[in-house]
Amino acid sequence: MKPSRFAHTLVAATLSLTLASSALADSFSASSGFSGNNLPDLGTAAVNTFSLEKENQIGDAYMRVIRASAPVVNDPVLNQYLTELGNKLVAHASDVKTPFYFFVLQNDEINAFAFFGGHVGIHTGLFLNADNESELASVLAHEITHVTQRHLARSFEAQEKTAPATVAGMLGAILLTIAAPQAGMAALATTQALSAQTKINYTRLHEKEADRIGMQVMVESGFDPNAAADFFGKLAARYRFTSKPPQMLLTHPLPESRITEARNRATRYPHKQVADSLNFQLAKARVQVRFSSYSEAAALSLFEQQLTKNSYSFKEAALYGKALALFRMEQYQQAEAIIDDLLKADPNNLFYLDTKSDLLAQRKDYDDAIAMLNAELALKPTSQVININLAHIYNEAGKEQQAIPLLEDMIFLDKSNPLPYQLLTDSYQKAGNKSMEFFVKAETLALAADYKGAIDQLNFAFRAAEGDKLQQARVEARIRQFKQAEQALESLK
Repeated sequence: MKPSRFAHTLVAATLSLTLASSALADSFSASSGFSGNNLPDLGTAAVNTFSLEKENQIGDAYMRVIRASAPVVNDPVLNQYLTELGNKLVAHASDVKTPFYFFVLQNDEINAFAFFGGHVGIHTGLFLNADNESELASVLAHEITHVTQRHLARSFEAQEKTAPATVAGMLGAILLTIAAPQAGMAALATTQALSAQTKINYTRLHEKEADRIGMQVMVESGFDPNAAADFFGKLAARYRFTSKPPQMLLTHPLPESRITEARNRATRYPHKQVADSLNFQLAKARVQVRFSSYSEAAALSLFEQQLTKNSYSFKEAALYGKALALFRMEQYQQAEAIIDDLLKADPNNLFYLDTKSDLLAQRKDYDDAIAMLNAELALKPTSQVININLAHIYNEAGKEQQAIPLLEDMIFLDKSNPLPYQLLTDSYQKAGNKSMEFFVKAETLALAADYKGAIDQLNFAFRAAEGDKLQQARVEARIRQFKQAEQALESLK
């Protein structure tokens, strides 16, 4: 799915949307109920100081807007890889005051961004253009530093002092977008907010600080300090004479002086050879096949050429990419032969296990899939990849009652991941529990700020629970919470 021009602007102009989302912050909380009584007035959408609690609320609100408006990649393998890489960097960062949440948007263009509440998003274009894991880590470390140093809050406060009317204009446009995306796109395109968004950005001081601290975080996490200058230098050279540079070069300008500073800064660290990561190359191959503009034939040709010319970082990644392309072309036997060989050498690799699970499901060999995944679950009980695949197989095998507790545990651990909700909806549908099917579907819609749709589903859940007073009371309570959130949105339009 290709994002619209506005959707791309929505993601790239992170700060612009965050301003608008701040007005929604108190109405969004999937896990602990809603409070619509402390929303700011339209003319005072910002405050002079931000508490960490307020930043987390704003971040939660903005993430819901993104789910509704941008092509978020709900791929458990990529999500787990990115989360583990991000958390490795966060573990070596200072001033970490919030949990971090890493996610991917399907967009071939090169970009990354961060906003309140520890949210860090990257485009699939970063995987496509990074040559190794250190280059990807350099971008993540930079964005993590923007969060830990609270650059967004500082920029927000500075802008609000000079342009409160513009902030209000953005707010109205974004609220309209939630209710009617096409109308909202037109509104944002014509409002002063769009012309002002370039003024609402990180300062040069913030960028320097993120460069400096980000490199320190990256190096302490075991990555190559030269990767930042290598990656951005490569981008600057590629797009130096183009009339339409990638969004990252617009939101993160790269004058030659900044690249030189990065190279000089890298020389201050002891030189060490950093081996590339197989998992990074597997993630890159997965993006190339499943989340890029490559056709099935083009993807297959890409990896066959790599294997013929030995032009790969890891042969395993080229083989994995080839297997994914074959799977996509419905050449299942050839794909499985490759995956089986890869699993023999690396039996616990989540990338291979995920594809093997898909292959077993495709031929309805559910018992073998369940045995394989349960064996891995004993080793990795909290793995998103294993739990999602196992729940999916249970649903397909008509064993939805075994999927339900798995998915409920996943939601308990992470209430912001749409995948378990979607699978749990399927589980309850197959189990014939209509009330819970509608109830969980309502939670899924609320994750994308669709409170009207969520309330409709809860009304269905209430009627389906006739005779179950406890369930009806639970549904009524959730309806009240969602109505408060909906009223908060309406009052700010």
